[in-house]
Amino acid sequence: MQGPGAWPTCGPAAGLSRDGGTPDAGSADRQRSEVRTQTGKTQQAQQSRQGGRAAAAERKSAGPAAYTVLSGDTLYGIATGHDVEGGWEAVYEANRKTVGDDPNRIFPGQRLTLDTDRSSRSGATPSAAPKKAAPKQDQARPAAQARQSAQPQSAKAYSDNLDGWIREALDIMRAHGIPGSYQGIHRNIMRESSGNPNAVNNWDINAQRGTPSIGLLQVIKPTFDAYHVPGTANSQYDPVANIVAACNYAADRYGSIDNVNGPY
Repeated sequence: MQGPGAWPTCGPAAGLSRDGGTPDAGSADRQRSEVRTQTGKTQQAQQSRQGGRAAAAERKSAGPAAYTVLSGDTLYGIATGHDVEGGWEAVYEANRKTVGDDPNRIFPGQRLTLDTDRSSRSGATPSAAPKKAAPKQDQARPAAQARQSAQPQSAKAYSDNLDGWIREALDIMRAHGIPGSYQGIHRNIMRESSGNPNAVNNWDINAQRGTPSIGLLQVIKPTFDAYHVPGTANSQYDPVANIVAACNYAADRYGSIDNVNGPY
């Protein structure tokens, strides 16, 4: 017959002793209580960690609900930088009352909502951005078509109008480190040529010297040649090449096309 001494480790843990005839029930109960307490603490810690991770993931996926416009911002840049579903058009529709009728004119300090889903649930009906009169494109259109046909199938597509020319120019400028914003370029184009890529100034001092100002941003040939960016068409009439060369010149002379508010 084996007694409590046969299990020197398990016997005392179970409340058995050589001198005692029955197990210590109080000791066993205390051990079970300690096990339950430790198990409960472990489960609470796991639940707390899981809850913290879930909350962090929810905050990350939610993203910012609002944005304050800074100098040089565009709706396109804001939508792209914050991965807004629906792009700049969705941001514009959600903030039409704040922005107004022209999505190209936003101002520092304006508070924009980026929660475009809530705007669509509220019943707002998206509408097209304001249309502008189509500029003459006699010489500009063939150049734009040549650029598009030369691009590979996977290349980014741009519309063959003022909006598309500016956006393509901005991408090229970004790749070459040339500063400038959509608003700054658009504002100067409308002053210089009213958006006509074939505009020619035949009356000012430059024209009298034999180098008339040409194109969207009215660039003379010597300036165009000096600031022409490789990879763009070698023509002042090409809208994208004209914009990029003019912005390259403005960056060298004034710091940015955004700093130009008159004849330059």
